Amino acid sequence: MAYRTAAAEPAVVATGTTGRRPPRTNAPPATRTRRRGGWTPWLYLAPALVVLAALLVYPIYQLGLISFLEYTQAQVSGGEPTTFQGLGNYRALFADSQFWQVLLATLLFAAACVITTLAVGCALAVLLTRVRALPRLALMLAALGAWATPAITGSTVWVFLFDPDYGPVNRLLGLGDFSWTYGRYSAFALVLFEVVWCSFPFVMVTVYAGIKAIPGEALEAASLDGASQWRIWRSVMAPMLRPILVVVTIQSIIWDFKVFTQIYVMTNGGGIAGQNLVLNVYAYQKAFASSQYSLGSAIGVVMLVILLAVTLVYLRLLRRQGEEI
Repeated sequence: MAYRTAAAEPAVVATGTTGRRPPRTNAPPATRTRRRGGWTPWLYLAPALVVLAALLVYPIYQLGLISFLEYTQAQVSGGEPTTFQGLGNYRALFADSQFWQVLLATLLFAAACVITTLAVGCALAVLLTRVRALPRLALMLAALGAWATPAITGSTVWVFLFDPDYGPVNRLLGLGDFSWTYGRYSAFALVLFEVVWCSFPFVMVTVYAGIKAIPGEALEAASLDGASQWRIWRSVMAPMLRPILVVVTIQSIIWDFKVFTQIYVMTNGGGIAGQNLVLNVYAYQKAFASSQYSLGSAIGVVMLVILLAVTLVYLRLLRRQGEEI
């Protein structure tokens, strides 16, 4: 009897005065909480998901559908029936040597725009932390003014500024009647200046907000250790700002890869003999100038796939480095 009493005492201590154990469940507490939540989070997200489906999913579906059809002006007007072409539009597109030239030009131009925009935006963001309140306010207002300017308005102003006859830039630089839009590389450079001018404010403001959130003790300690401004940016600021830099980089890639207005306005539809074409303008010419809507849709699908691939690869590389996005 004494042995049974001694063995029962630990059960009373462990389970309470009743000696009964609580019921066991295999699900962890977090899982049980999610099960109790059920569909509540999705109900809150439902309105936004409906809007996104209407604005994104359905147009992408239509874009992909038209890319598999024979869809020209004859089909639009009802003169001929719409026929299914399968991958025929893509085969015709990939067999076109001009498409590959335009694709390469688009990739190089977008890369140059992204790198320059990030460099200018980050440099000015650091500058904002070094100047006094009044110059900082003036720079912010000027940058936000450039950001708020419509693309077509900014492109028209830049064309006037670099006009060979009436533009003030050529007079200041002593270039005479040099035409920036005549040569291929000078035209791309002119468009790059305008794209960076209207894009860097987003990078500058976003990175500046991230810098202000960095603890001042970390920057002060690096400065006391004798680190230069470049070393402070590379070793202290950049690692802390990496999530923000990921966002602005992806945004810049998307914006600069699908540039249309600046190229179309500043080079008059793609430059002389199409020397300044990018994929967006090339798709526009195929779809609307040539009434080959199926080929234009195929180019749009290719652009979408390239942007998704670049974004996923970029995020995957950051994940391998242990960054949380």
